[in-house]
Amino acid sequence: MCVRAAQCNPSSRAARKVLPRIEPCPGSQPFHDQLCFHCQQSAEKYLKALLEELSLHVPKTHDLLLVLSLLLPHYSELISLRRGLAFLTTFAVEVRYPDDNATKRQGLSALRWAVRVRDSCRAILGIR
Repeated sequence: MCVRAAQCNPSSRAARKVLPRIEPCPGSQPFHDQLCFHCQQSAEKYLKALLEELSLHVPKTHDLLLVLSLLLPHYSELISLRRGLAFLTTFAVEVRYPDDNATKRQGLSALRWAVRVRDSCRAILGIR
């Protein structure tokens, strides 16, 4: 696989944009919902970048476990992300509605899982 091709992959480019650098403004309201949502989106885009690299169909879904199931025959090492992907999938839709608020603890956990997914996918894609 060409590293340059991986860097040009549309899903890979999108994934690099989604995972934000988190620096809350002093005195600002908690933004755990947004953090969890963006962590889910980052993981989704990195996993879909792997599908694109394999020239596989990229399903229009937010279900990270479904995407993982398509990748496991090719990248068995991703199985270690299963629990985190199940956790992140819950933030694809729910946190965008009132009264379904993510906690600080969930936000920090989502960020840790998103970084693990990012690092795993970038290693496979040959991106530093």
